[in-house]
Amino acid sequence: MPASKSHTIRAIAAAFLADGESIIRNPLISEDALSAVRIFSALGAQIDMSDKSALKVTGCGGKILDPKKTIDVGNSGTTLRIAAGIASLSDGSFSIELTGDDQIKTRPIEPLLNSLNELGANAKSLNNNGCAPIEITGPLKGGKTTIECITSQYLSSLLFAAPLAKMDTDINVTLLNEPDYVSMTLSWLDRLNIKYSQNNMKKFNISGNQKYTSFDLNVPADFSSATFFLCAGAILDGEITLTGLDFSDTQPDKTVADYLIQMGADIKIDGDTVTVKKSELTGIDIDMNRTPDALPAMAVAATFAKGTTRLLNVFQARKKETDRIACMAAELKKMGASVEELHDGLVIHHSPNIKPVKLNGYHDHRIVMALSLALMATDSHHGEIDTAEAMNITFPNFVELMNSIGGNLKIE
Repeated sequence: MPASKSHTIRAIAAAFLADGESIIRNPLISEDALSAVRIFSALGAQIDMSDKSALKVTGCGGKILDPKKTIDVGNSGTTLRIAAGIASLSDGSFSIELTGDDQIKTRPIEPLLNSLNELGANAKSLNNNGCAPIEITGPLKGGKTTIECITSQYLSSLLFAAPLAKMDTDINVTLLNEPDYVSMTLSWLDRLNIKYSQNNMKKFNISGNQKYTSFDLNVPADFSSATFFLCAGAILDGEITLTGLDFSDTQPDKTVADYLIQMGADIKIDGDTVTVKKSELTGIDIDMNRTPDALPAMAVAATFAKGTTRLLNVFQARKKETDRIACMAAELKKMGASVEELHDGLVIHHSPNIKPVKLNGYHDHRIVMALSLALMATDSHHGEIDTAEAMNITFPNFVELMNSIGGNLKIE
């Protein structure tokens, strides 16, 4: 499995904040990761990408340079939000403007901007709609803030920036979706000896005037990418073995293996190796609050499960690159599946006889890849999905890997 997007972006951010040269081994080289390279280079890092197996990043120790122009993060919401907090560490002599593609301009960021303002920076949405483009002026001073995190990325942003504020920072979290991604951020702070305390993910205290140290670390394989192959193995003929997956890592999507096992999937885990083969699945109720990125693939798997599957408590899936709840419901219905849309999830009834039709990928990498599983599971094994180039956001070799185990996917 390819390297983790979420870890790669966090590693680049941490290396930027550190003094000296850091080496990020086994990074994911995808459009989202390149967005992180672009933004932190513009803010002053020197990033050597000549060896794709090991990024070399010379950090700025938190001294932000004036990029002189608007920085475009492309489609990377993780990069935008983490970079917004880090940009607030500037000395206040200039402003930093961040923007992105059309999807990014619809994704909310206002709660993070409000917290940055409470902590001494000046952060605003330039269109006054709570979305990008945004303008950030430092310096972040520290202090107290209360934040509601419909996405964990808001909190991760504050946690990366706060150690370099002059004063200590207290964060009161009234809502936190996807808490495991905050655990991932904290694991990076732990590796770099950043001092903080927290109480059940609801209250955080981060000491100010700290320093990030350079590092030489590996990026773990990506469970979010593995999700598509786990679901493929559960519903398609054949046996698939995935290697390099560290189940001790903080990535929440490792739980997908448990979801599928609870549905009756034949999955065997042996160290960092997972083997999955087709079996009879039965619908269950799944609380997906911790794993919103898995919703598209799990929705496809659920169409082949006897009875009814409910994917619940995942309203934030409506605020991703697209409204993934609405989009997956629409496309599966096109194929003949019995799907009901909830405010915070999906109800999917056994629909084994879905038909191949022309499908809309909505420029969303996870929807494109999930729908490819649905088409491979139809009797004709043939169909078409538009905007397939979106796969490059996180999984540029998806087609290559799927074809290596018997798939027949072509990009036109």
